Amino acid sequence: MSMCQLSPRSLRGPLLVISTVLCMQIVPMSGTSAEPSGDAGSPVIVAPVLPFPVPPAPPYLDPAFYNPEQAVVDAAEPGQILAAREVNVANLWVFPLNVDAWQLSYRSTNTRGEAIPAVATLMKPRDTTPQGLVSFQFGEDSLSFNCSASYALQQASLPNPLNSIHQAEFIEVQGLLQAGNAVVVPDHEGPHSGYGAGPLGARIVLDGIRASEALPQARLSGAATRTAMWGYSGGAIPTAHAAELAPSYAPELNLVGSVTGGLVTNIRDVVNYNNGTSVLGGFILAALFGVSHEYPVVADYLDKHLNPLGQGLRTLKTGQCNGFQPMTFPFVNILGLFDNPDPLAAPELQAVLDELNLGHSVPAIPIYIYQSVLDEIVPPGPVNTLVDRYCADPEASVHFTRDHLSEHIVAAVAGAPSALLWIQDRLSGVPAEKGCTTNDVLTQIAQPGASTSSSASSEIAWPRCSTHLSGASPLLKGPDREFYPQ
Repeated sequence: MSMCQLSPRSLRGPLLVISTVLCMQIVPMSGTSAEPSGDAGSPVIVAPVLPFPVPPAPPYLDPAFYNPEQAVVDAAEPGQILAAREVNVANLWVFPLNVDAWQLSYRSTNTRGEAIPAVATLMKPRDTTPQGLVSFQFGEDSLSFNCSASYALQQASLPNPLNSIHQAEFIEVQGLLQAGNAVVVPDHEGPHSGYGAGPLGARIVLDGIRASEALPQARLSGAATRTAMWGYSGGAIPTAHAAELAPSYAPELNLVGSVTGGLVTNIRDVVNYNNGTSVLGGFILAALFGVSHEYPVVADYLDKHLNPLGQGLRTLKTGQCNGFQPMTFPFVNILGLFDNPDPLAAPELQAVLDELNLGHSVPAIPIYIYQSVLDEIVPPGPVNTLVDRYCADPEASVHFTRDHLSEHIVAAVAGAPSALLWIQDRLSGVPAEKGCTTNDVLTQIAQPGASTSSSASSEIAWPRCSTHLSGASPLLKGPDREFYPQ
């Protein structure tokens, strides 16, 4: 039996995730898309893929796609596709995947109810009809439009070691693709890099699902498509908010589950937890700056009350990607950057801070949360509180795994196999357990099945993979051959 034929439950820990990369196929550069099924909506004009090695334009040099005229955006409905184009996605900016992939420019809505443009990358196994759809939110954690996933995932995009989070988490996306699903990756921070603004990201996520289901070439079943969401750390913020917001904002979607890990539930708590004590505190300071990009009242407060050092860090961090954020002033005294001792108590900020917190409503879909007790960035106590709040509702379906050995980054890796298996069960039609369960484990790395008692995932027929080198590049020419022969 080849590795590609193994069921996910026959693999253990990170091997499940790592093996998916080995199984993904290298794509020929033809750029042809699948024939539309006609199930998902009206025909959509799709621009052809750029020939390799022509590099894609970064977002700031591509305003027609990323920032179409406001009148065009205003005239569209939430989730309506404004433009679409084929793209090649790649590992490490070079090595392409054998998937059908598109970028979608679509209309979404900000927290003030205004129409805004948004962009997402939609992928599916090549020339197949997907089992379901997963919206995967990267932990982008950036303050620059040019750090977006839609650019970083494209083949021949400019390599940026300070924006490597996309390449790291892309492994999980490939696991979902290898399991036969379509995956949409929205640029959830929006056109102004609203890092940390969960209610904004939630709308962009839900509208990205709408746009994906409206693309006929994706062979999805419209709003009836079984859809799950997944995000860790910075990607968990919009994911969790989307789960709470969906019943009121996008009630027509067939959401079957949401997975989050390293979850920030309360912005006040995470600031206090990291204030002057965390080597990664620069992420939290950047989130405050990102929130100001979406909420004018926060931007005005920062303008008036940041001291000179705070203003300098604000300028330094703006325009920078994920990897740069913790490098600028580790162990930063965030509250000490203001001209008053308790800026989070300012009356003018309370409405926004409350809106950024989770727990306003109980998600109507099954929820899976995995959290490290030793997380050095996200305080675990507020996650426990959120789970308790959800579980006070007798209709809630929550599975909570607490990892007692991992820290933030290790938990991201250790928890990925369990998350993938849980999602696959939901997309396969296996119902989640009713009620709430809490599973305390030493480490998830040793038990990837900890998230569910169902054995349905062991029945998955994972597709065989073959590596097609012919035509991929003059440097890779050779005969087509199976990576794992019979």
